[in-house]
Amino acid sequence: MFEAVGLLLGSPWIYAIVALSVLLDVFLPVLPSGALVITAATAAAAGTTTAAAGATAAGQSTVTGPAAIASAAVQTSGDAPSVPALLLCAATASVLGDLVAYRLARRGGERLNRAIARSRRLVTARERLGTALGRSGGLLVVIARFAPAGRSVVSLGAGAAHHRVREFLPWSALAAVAWAGYSVGLGWFGGQWLGATWVGVALSVAALFAAGSVAAYVIRRPAPKAA
Repeated sequence: MFEAVGLLLGSPWIYAIVALSVLLDVFLPVLPSGALVITAATAAAAGTTTAAAGATAAGQSTVTGPAAIASAAVQTSGDAPSVPALLLCAATASVLGDLVAYRLARRGGERLNRAIARSRRLVTARERLGTALGRSGGLLVVIARFAPAGRSVVSLGAGAAHHRVREFLPWSALAAVAWAGYSVGLGWFGGQWLGATWVGVALSVAALFAAGSVAAYVIRRPAPKAA
């Protein structure tokens, strides 16, 4: 199984898999798109380290994990995930997924509105999103991108509330770039500092979840009352 993971991370198909996972997790928040991006970025760091170290590390390294195995695949295939390409794939897929959810919710009509009305979380998010976008604030869209299922709530809420796409799209793009940059950065620097191991990947994923917990706390705070 480890060899298959390594070969996948050393293959150009990793970009398509990352893009598809990020695109779909607006509808299926259980998809581990963040962990996948981090693992691919760790493999990119491992590939760079391998190229710099040369063949010596191959005989002496004892680390294990997807990124370490990807290093071996890189040595034979010559390919490693590219950090700019990962950033582009993750950010673009995030924006496209947001737009698809937004359009579907916008056309959902009364049926979707009734479904949202049954969820206090969706109703609250829609109200706060409306206030933020109305003030041209939109920071909630960026923060929600890091929260578990926050992207789904915000994208569907914006569409159901019939906010104009020119109000929603710039903040969605900013959120996508921020999230992709943070996730890829965690994987890259984790691979550089902690090594291409399962421990390094796990700690990077934990840092992503920590940011999500902070974002969820910020979103759930009651909105300040007007004086």
